[in-house]
Amino acid sequence: MDHVAGTIVERVQSLSDIELASLLCLVADQHCIIEAEEGLLDGVEREIQLVSSDVFGLSCCVLNCSESTTLDDFGKGILVTEDDDRFDFSERRRSNDDYFSSFSISDQIRHSEKRVPRSPGAFNPLDSRKIANIVIAKNLNETHQQVQIQALELIRGKRVFTRTAVHAAPKPFLFIALNASESEFKLIQHLNDQFFISHRHFAEDGLPNLEELLANANFSEDGTSASSVIRSTPMKLPASKPTMPIFSQDDLNALVASTAEVRISPEIRAYMHNIIVFLRLHRAVAGGISAASTRHFSALVRALAPLHGYTYASPSLVTLATSKIFRHRIVLTTPENERSMQWGSSLDAVKAVLDGVTAEDVIEEVLHAVEVPL
Repeated sequence: MDHVAGTIVERVQSLSDIELASLLCLVADQHCIIEAEEGLLDGVEREIQLVSSDVFGLSCCVLNCSESTTLDDFGKGILVTEDDDRFDFSERRRSNDDYFSSFSISDQIRHSEKRVPRSPGAFNPLDSRKIANIVIAKNLNETHQQVQIQALELIRGKRVFTRTAVHAAPKPFLFIALNASESEFKLIQHLNDQFFISHRHFAEDGLPNLEELLANANFSEDGTSASSVIRSTPMKLPASKPTMPIFSQDDLNALVASTAEVRISPEIRAYMHNIIVFLRLHRAVAGGISAASTRHFSALVRALAPLHGYTYASPSLVTLATSKIFRHRIVLTTPENERSMQWGSSLDAVKAVLDGVTAEDVIEEVLHAVEVPL
């Protein structure tokens, strides 16, 4: 723990929200949802790609999903070639190809096939590929239910079936659902419950890795700003030398070991239990506070402690974990199904009370209601 407190914790302090969310999931061996406005999705996608390479030194792939995405598209789209392992994107930077080109799934497959000569003795390129360490499923919530079930199988079973092989998920492995915050499409209940945490990215939070890369590029003298580049057509960037990752596999292993040693006192356990009970009994909550969420709650509290240099769980860590664990899980009730309607409450009065209530409001109200241990 002294090693973690002396070296790794210092690096954690400089991480952005996206970097920290990725680190937490890698340490806990879990997966996450990242939401952003539709216009920011491309920038966030590229930021995660840079986080994969520069912060963790891991391979990454992007699966662009839509209503037309098939099971075959999903199975093929999450694979990378052996040459792409331990950072596929450094090779793209050295090439003349656009680093930030948005490839469709079919384009990615054709691109990889060009790198493997077709001959009677050659292996099928799909058989020689493997699942990327970090998979970004963009707009996963828009896909058909069967595709989401395939994603659920990948998260739970750590493998995916294609027409030619069975591919096991590597270690470490992180599956990120990158969705538009204003989208009307929802993830199926069981898949949504399997995601460890959720994070909402706002424009003012910035994209530090992408902005730094763009700042080092030789822009033309047209006054184009970094923010406008992020939201506009992709541009070619200069070659960049691969660097050592900020967090190595040894660092991740040290954090995992430290997480297992975190102590949770009976008072903190009671505090966590009360939060869960208050969430389940809140008049605006129809469901979503599942058994899996309570396990994830405890796991996140443990994972947060070593990142702050603690060997124990504190009330502040519990408060931080509450919003990350339950925000995407809470199912809000309708006025007609609100429990007080069973004993004669006025529908108009209930509508007035529930009008505009969000999952964030529920969490904030519960945290204010539950007594914090001293």
